[in-house]
Amino acid sequence: MMFELPDHETLYAALLARDPDYDGRAYVGVTSTGIFCRLTCPARKPKFENCRFFHTPGECIDAGFRPCKRCKPLSAAAGNDPMIQGLLADLEAAPTKRWAEADLIARGLDPSTVRRAFRLQFGMTFLEMARQRRLREGFTTLKAGEPVIAAQIDAGFESASAFRAAFATLLGQAPGHFRKDAELLVDWIDTPLGAMVAIGCRHRLHLLEFVDRKALPREVARLQKEQPGGLGFGRPAVIDQAAEELERYFAGQSATFQTPLTLHGTPFQRQVWQALREIPAGQTRSYGALAQDLGRPTASRAVARANGSNQIAIMVPCHRVLGADGSLTGYGGGLWRKQRLVEIESELARAVQL
Repeated sequence: MMFELPDHETLYAALLARDPDYDGRAYVGVTSTGIFCRLTCPARKPKFENCRFFHTPGECIDAGFRPCKRCKPLSAAAGNDPMIQGLLADLEAAPTKRWAEADLIARGLDPSTVRRAFRLQFGMTFLEMARQRRLREGFTTLKAGEPVIAAQIDAGFESASAFRAAFATLLGQAPGHFRKDAELLVDWIDTPLGAMVAIGCRHRLHLLEFVDRKALPREVARLQKEQPGGLGFGRPAVIDQAAEELERYFAGQSATFQTPLTLHGTPFQRQVWQALREIPAGQTRSYGALAQDLGRPTASRAVARANGSNQIAIMVPCHRVLGADGSLTGYGGGLWRKQRLVEIESELARAVQL
């Protein structure tokens, strides 16, 4: 069972004291530097408001933080496994290298063994870890208004075509297709469960998904058909509001979201999504029960399909719907995230009752 992190004040006090009881059980990401550390790190301590705390190194990397070179949190989490230690050293030596399974085989390693070992230790594969670090650098450069070639270099891609292809895999279109006059703007929101892509106009949020959701490129393409005008890089006020509300949510302070949303779907899908928003935090429903609530008792499969088509994660809480037997069933962001979201909301509900 994952160690339950205490409140941020307790974790910050442990960071200041370099409390060994938290070593390997919690990590801190420093927003002012973009680096994450063990709580026992000997480096100069950051301000409280610049700290974000995570369960695992994988969560830190998903949120866009780089490992500290002093306390080496990845090496510590890897323990004494020479295979993992060696690959982490290689990644540290060439953080922008475009790694592939062929590179692992050339080192005499079995890709499936590497995959399992990294998932066990970090919650992500070695190739995912390397890709996250590279693409995030490129995204940050593009958002700052720099040309594609600068982003390509920062992300460590040898060719512009390779960078465009990787970027298109993430968001469904190459960086050169993003427009400065676009009505829809895209940015990243970091969360303890990984980075999310948010797309909004000046007035409403249109999409919110975890960056590793496989359906993300299709969702972005569908959104642009529904809302013509192209995509651009930027952070309108609604994405700021969404980020602030998500921060309170993950801090266990509130499950109330007031960010204005535009729900792109059929009338039935929008009806299902609205019903999801009416399920109280800390409670769950089965697909069949949700169909009953909608007055469509034979439509549980249609409800499940609508649930899977939701493009605004967490705020439209499709994670609150379980199988008839109470199993987690499918979730586009991964069952481990669904489990954690249900746990967060159960804790919130108990706190409200006390």
